[in-house]
Amino acid sequence: MNVDLRIPLGMMFTLMGAVLMAFGMSTRDNPAVYIKSLYINLNLWCGLGMLVFGLVMVTFGRRGQMRIEKSRGAGK
Repeated sequence: MNVDLRIPLGMMFTLMGAVLMAFGMSTRDNPAVYIKSLYINLNLWCGLGMLVFGLVMVTFGRRGQMRIEKSRGAGK
């Protein structure tokens, strides 16, 4: 069973990014949380970056997986 490693890694980054974004969205009205980061909501922005990275990884992993399955089907 050949599974492209980008798929589970992308799913992990997507899930963690969504959780981090949700936390950033829920605390955006509390400026005391973001004093140390110069009032920048790093949870929201890092979560967004992780979410986008995870979705790109899943997309490329699925494309690669389809390419592998297609080449196996042509070889039969």
